[in-house]
Amino acid sequence: MDSVLYYICVPLGYLMKGCFLLIKNYGIAIILFTLITKILLMPISVWIQKNSILMVKIQPQINFIKAKLSGNFDAIAEEQSKLYKKEKYHPFASLIPLIIQIVLLLGVVYVINRPLGYLFGTSDGVIESLAKFINADTGDSSFQIQIIEAIKNGTITASSAIEGVNADVLASLVERVMQFRTGFCGLDLLVVTSNVGGWYVVVPIIAALSSWVMCFTQNLSNVIQHEQGKINKYGIMLLSVGLSLVLGIFVPTATALYWTASNLMSIAVMYLLNALINPKKYVDYEALEASRKALAESKAFGVIDKKDPLYKEMKAREKEDYKKFKHIVNKHIVFYSEKSGFYKYYKDIIAELLKSSDVVLHYVTNDYNDVIFEIAKQQPRIKPYFISLKKTALLMMLVEADIFIMTTPDLDKYYLKRSFIKKDIEYIYVPHDSMSVHMGFKEGALDAFDTIFCSGPHVASEVRATEQVYKLKEKTLVEFGFPLLDNLVEDFKKKEQDEVVSEGGRKEILIAPTWNEDNILDSCIDDIIKALGDGNYHLTVRPHPEYVKRFGVQMNEIVERYKDYDKEKLTFELDFSSNKSIYSSDLLITDWSGISAEFAFATGKPVLFINTKMKTLNPNWEKIGITPIEIQLRNIIGVAVNKEDISKLPETIDNLFKDGEKYKQQIDEYYKNFTYNHGHAGKEGARYILKSLISKQNNKKQ
Repeated sequence: MDSVLYYICVPLGYLMKGCFLLIKNYGIAIILFTLITKILLMPISVWIQKNSILMVKIQPQINFIKAKLSGNFDAIAEEQSKLYKKEKYHPFASLIPLIIQIVLLLGVVYVINRPLGYLFGTSDGVIESLAKFINADTGDSSFQIQIIEAIKNGTITASSAIEGVNADVLASLVERVMQFRTGFCGLDLLVVTSNVGGWYVVVPIIAALSSWVMCFTQNLSNVIQHEQGKINKYGIMLLSVGLSLVLGIFVPTATALYWTASNLMSIAVMYLLNALINPKKYVDYEALEASRKALAESKAFGVIDKKDPLYKEMKAREKEDYKKFKHIVNKHIVFYSEKSGFYKYYKDIIAELLKSSDVVLHYVTNDYNDVIFEIAKQQPRIKPYFISLKKTALLMMLVEADIFIMTTPDLDKYYLKRSFIKKDIEYIYVPHDSMSVHMGFKEGALDAFDTIFCSGPHVASEVRATEQVYKLKEKTLVEFGFPLLDNLVEDFKKKEQDEVVSEGGRKEILIAPTWNEDNILDSCIDDIIKALGDGNYHLTVRPHPEYVKRFGVQMNEIVERYKDYDKEKLTFELDFSSNKSIYSSDLLITDWSGISAEFAFATGKPVLFINTKMKTLNPNWEKIGITPIEIQLRNIIGVAVNKEDISKLPETIDNLFKDGEKYKQQIDEYYKNFTYNHGHAGKEGARYILKSLISKQNNKKQ
């Protein structure tokens, strides 16, 4: 290490010696040395300033990537890397100032501890002879300072006979050392505070104060430090202040002076660079703030909100339910639901399981107010548990059961993993819509499931084709169906026509978009409301549950924007436990949401599609070689309109109403083969589950 430091310190030593010879005052020479190093490093500082501005400039994109891909750390890293290359950003550049500071600090400490070599040019041989004369340990970093002290206190004089040291050389050295003034502001710069104490305790205090001031101003005005989180900001401040205290106590006061001067000059350099290269000219701070909100929502996703009035009750319930679930042995069937509104996807299966068997059903939900808790009061064989999404991630890694049923895709890709404990659990995917799974889901969304309950032939074809393309192990495909759609159809048949049309004769129009990029709510909801506001319509806006969950801030802003709008013309439906709005509407307006099929097949009424950006969660869907059902349906169950034609919606809607009977015939005919097991999908699903469970039990006995 000493040999490395030696070569680093050679130029620093020459610079320090030059400053000392010019000023003749050691303290001022150190300050001048510090100033010159700051000037010499200015080109690097300018580059770092530009790189830091670029980092903050692209931070909104990074935040949105993290929010969008929350939990998928490999995907986040890949997207960030692409962005860095595109923008030519160097992520490790921010470490350069720290590295330079450390190198300079080590170099300065080395130079200050060796004044005989660097300031007086004394040869190593002479220095070693002098050290031997006073019995100084050359392994001690301060041994040269001990030699200087020996000269000043008379232990070494010009007349001392020292082996290996020429008398003239010694005399010259003694004369120069005696003239070497190390005092500065009443302090001896070669003194170490820990050795003397007293008045010198002010040294670490001043050094620490300079670090605090530097960090405080950087947190306010440094382009990149200003954008850091509190832990980063105050963590660096604490580290810097702590280092300053150590330097002030355990190294010569000269080093503390350099450190203090460097800190204060860094502040001046920062403000100079901000004046020359103003970050505000390059950074979109509004976009940055919006991205922060999106990222905060993503991080809060699945965590119990501490601001919730029921926070303590929810935490206590979660703790109790988690413990209860963990300690129950021989769990055969576990259902998992994100929200109360998802119970409807399991309803028919659960009803049939309860009817056809005596098996106990364990139901894990992330919703404290899930309807399952009320249902369980009437059905003792349903055991419900409230567990937040964050805790559910842990629960799933440790779960032990025979069958785990969920309607959430992307198993084993993000937070929700297959069990690390029990490897033979059968994971069953139950559909929450009747659309495609190769375009409407992310790539590989169903790969980790063992069994897929298929809503219709199109899903079975897509899964098998995906397995062939990617050479995946074949899953068990169950001809299940989509009970929710069957129930909607039956419910609508039971409704009287006069109940479907609202009072006052207004036509009911349901606006129910998806939650993906460029959806209706984000791109054209205002235009639609404006276009239809003067018509004899009542609009019901029903956002996708995922949109409310992920983009609650944006949803609240939309609701707030229309809080004073005529309630007879516009309402927002944020309760997803009921499907009333689906079969009470005369027309559906959507983009790429799966609700289009539910609405059309249940009511026999047409759908008006807005051509937003296609919902393609899997960019590689075309590899599968099957046209998604979403695309096929658009010209069968309704018509599609481009966003630029939204102003003509009233005319388009009138035509759809006029051709209502034609669309009803088309829709009814297509529905016959669209899904499996009309009216008894739940029975087929329960039959498979029980058959699989019996098989597993028999295998255990063998």
